[in-house]
Amino acid sequence: MIRVVVADDQALLRGSFRLLLDSEPDLTVVGEAGTGGEAVELTARENPDVVLMDVRMPVMDGIEATRRIGGRAKVLIVTMFDLDAYVYAALRAGASGFLLKDTPPADLLAAIRVVAAGEALLAPTVTRRLIEEFARIPAQPVARGLAGVTEREREVLTLIARGLSNTELATHLHLSLATVKTHIGRLLTKLDARDRAQLVIAAYESGLVTVAGREGGPPR
Repeated sequence: MIRVVVADDQALLRGSFRLLLDSEPDLTVVGEAGTGGEAVELTARENPDVVLMDVRMPVMDGIEATRRIGGRAKVLIVTMFDLDAYVYAALRAGASGFLLKDTPPADLLAAIRVVAAGEALLAPTVTRRLIEEFARIPAQPVARGLAGVTEREREVLTLIARGLSNTELATHLHLSLATVKTHIGRLLTKLDARDRAQLVIAAYESGLVTVAGREGGPPR
């Protein structure tokens, strides 16, 4: 059973999310929060697997709440706003996914399951905006380099940053799915990353991947 906390300042929307999630046999809502602070407290008390987190909430916004939750739960940002700054800030704060509120219900349910399983998830339009944000922001000091990362792991990391799934990675690199998962697990450990979203950030911030995808070439 996937345990979910719903954090949104609109009671009607929280109730709609609860009805939708509780109708699924493998999902259950264990709490509702109207502010970021309440979301942090509920997460500490209820130990959910996933927090559905709005961005704009009173007292404490969803970005700060995500940062304070840390690794205690997977955070899936669900918001009306797909502004560049929100995408980047949410991922930097530790969010595992980012969806818009106009996402179809079936896609939202699938996203919760994906994030609960440890995968990162971004809406297609958000992926484009995230890349644009990396192009716009000034270069930042790299907090973590790639020392100790093997050439094969660098190749895997590059493809993760370009949006390839595990299955696509296996096909592209002619590896088994189990081997791909092993490489990803080692990358998560070596780069002190919680999930694939943070691996994408590490790939860009280390300079391994640029907005152009590779020197002299378009992204792929």
